[in-house]
Amino acid sequence: MRIPSGVSGFDHLIQGGFLPGRLYVLSGPPGSGKTTFTAQFIAEGLRNGENCLYVTMHESRDELVDDMSNYDFGFETLTSSEQFRFVNLAGQKGQRLLNQSSGGGMASSVQGLTDKLVGFVNSRDIDRLVIDSTMLLELFFADGDEEMTRFLTALKNSDATTLLISEMTDPSAYADEHFLAHGVVFFHNYLEATGMTRGIQVVKMRGTDIDCDIRSLRFEDEGLVVDPTSRVDF
Repeated sequence: MRIPSGVSGFDHLIQGGFLPGRLYVLSGPPGSGKTTFTAQFIAEGLRNGENCLYVTMHESRDELVDDMSNYDFGFETLTSSEQFRFVNLAGQKGQRLLNQSSGGGMASSVQGLTDKLVGFVNSRDIDRLVIDSTMLLELFFADGDEEMTRFLTALKNSDATTLLISEMTDPSAYADEHFLAHGVVFFHNYLEATGMTRGIQVVKMRGTDIDCDIRSLRFEDEGLVVDPTSRVDF
């Protein structure tokens, strides 16, 4: 069984979709399409009746919905469903929502954050999880790499299919999240005199025969669109 991404053309690069219950990292520079990709991933899950959770630290639910309302994939309508949950870890409502799963206090340590988030995912039968992003999560982790490793390992053992946004901009460089993840997708953009050229590349995908070439990526009215037949050279 494969999990459709909701992004037109992308699933052709990964044998029809993501393998369920695994952790995938989306990396790339700002403005390259990572957040839009995750929004389409969530919308696809809601369209299929799945429970979805979006976790962030830097924007409100209204801001995310407003940003995605410019597209035609129905994010605003779909996220009004009770099957969609949004958590801002930096906000009081987000802390209370996470605390419901464990009865504890503020997530002041990596263990507290890990236990609350994974507990919430499993207790609410979350099918699709998005975390935006590793850079912001690191603010919680005083001990750096070791705590991030512990957190990501726990995510891998949760029941959800997880997309984790990473701010890494060099596709040849690997961080802890890339080594631990089941899959890594990299977003490219390059500004030329004629405009912005965009591409998407599946760098790693365990259990999947992948196409590692950079393929054309466009922003359309329907959201991100991948052309699996069009190779991009940067």
